[in-house]
Amino acid sequence: MTEADISLVDWSRAQFALTAMYHWIFVPLTLGLAFIVAIMETIYVRTGNEEWKRLTKFWMTLFGINFAIGVATGIILEFEFGTNWSNYSWLVGDIFGAPLAVEGIMAFFLESTFIAVMFFGWNKVSKKFHLVSTWLVAIGSNLSALWILVANGWMQSPVGMRFNPDTARSEMENFWDVLFSPVAINKFLHTISSGYVVGSLFVVGISAWYILKGRHILFAKRSMIIAAIFGLISSIFIALTGDGSAYQVGKVQPMKLAAMEGLYEGEEGTDLVVFGIMNGGKQITPDKEKQKENDDYLFAIKIPKMLSLLTARDANAFVPGINDLLYGNEEYGIESTESKMAKGKIAIKALYDYKEAKKNGDLVAAEDYRKTLEENYSYFGYGFFETPEEAVPPINLTFYSFHIMVGLGFFFIGFLMLIIWLNLKNKIEKQKLILRLAVPTIFLGYLASMLGWIVAEVGRQPWAIQDILPVKMATSHISTSSVQITFWLFAALFTVLLIAEVSIMLRQIKIGPKEGGQ
Repeated sequence: MTEADISLVDWSRAQFALTAMYHWIFVPLTLGLAFIVAIMETIYVRTGNEEWKRLTKFWMTLFGINFAIGVATGIILEFEFGTNWSNYSWLVGDIFGAPLAVEGIMAFFLESTFIAVMFFGWNKVSKKFHLVSTWLVAIGSNLSALWILVANGWMQSPVGMRFNPDTARSEMENFWDVLFSPVAINKFLHTISSGYVVGSLFVVGISAWYILKGRHILFAKRSMIIAAIFGLISSIFIALTGDGSAYQVGKVQPMKLAAMEGLYEGEEGTDLVVFGIMNGGKQITPDKEKQKENDDYLFAIKIPKMLSLLTARDANAFVPGINDLLYGNEEYGIESTESKMAKGKIAIKALYDYKEAKKNGDLVAAEDYRKTLEENYSYFGYGFFETPEEAVPPINLTFYSFHIMVGLGFFFIGFLMLIIWLNLKNKIEKQKLILRLAVPTIFLGYLASMLGWIVAEVGRQPWAIQDILPVKMATSHISTSSVQITFWLFAALFTVLLIAEVSIMLRQIKIGPKEGGQ
């Protein structure tokens, strides 16, 4: 078995995380603004009111600035699969590459075809055709997200595939199983909804700034009410899809769920932690007595039995904790990680023996080894572990990221309800404190969205593909120094791009919407 270069793994992870997080600064605003702009233009076409055209063109300009820079980071992100993660790409490229190819063929070309009409087609095509183009750009942006999130969902829960021992590659058996995987569908709906909320808070915050400055009051109030309604609906939908996501995580990634809740010892009728401070002295240990010495939390507000209800649809169901999943729990039929490691090593050896037998022309032995491999393949990735504790993700980061994200989500629901009510009562201009709060809330939207990705990706560590391929075995055979150099180059490039976007955005916001919708 090839030993992993941990330094290379860490730098490759850092570079991918850097690229992904910079990319995600641009994506959610694109997803949210696209539909807000389409809604505003729909109102313009239906009413013929030029003020709505002015709203549409202003927010469309900000959408375009963000869209252009977001594309650059997205292209680099996809290239990194080949440069830094070639072992991963070799093993599952036939599956992972399919949705990314569809994304390029369908979504990207849909966006690129109609975005020109959207920006340059005013007064050159009919109002209705221009409106259709705007909606198609919005739909294309979300279709792009669909295929990328389907690929990511497959990494969290690999379905619709079989492993071919002759090529040592995973092959797709059922495209529809991959596309309609419950994990992928929940991930898509939850993620795009978070983008809608980010876009809504962006429009609400900038509109609040205009009202505070006494500029473009009617423009700002109309923009604010559209964005707030769209954002409130999206926030409520996020809560619903979050429930579905937690249910799926409990089924296919129980270790991630345990880390999200900081749950060390499982129990029946498990409480849901609304807010808590984890006990830093709590141990991961096979010693049942030591497991019970300290509480999981120094302080916690809990909803009785709610975690069992959310993850198993049964208020009295047993939810396994970290120690149960690591060291096993015979009472509830939970297999230990050590047992899975043993089966994984059998699978890895069976693959090696199969290839040797085929090479030597011993087809009978090869068939026996193939059957052994298939029987143990679901634990293949565990065979690369040296200790069971490798299966545990960073608990504190996952726990606090999850709970801060959820707390912010409920704050957004209350905040957007208040914004809508104040607008309907025509009192928003007098509420200076609320208007001032709306501006930094833009950044809270980005924070919540980023924390969601931290929960999803940090929480599934150490896996590149759940149960099949650990991250440490997924890297390319390149030097650590080359990854370090490109890490700092990308960090500089992305920072320059971000500064450029923010500068252009601020300049455009200060200029404000053009008069007369021209």
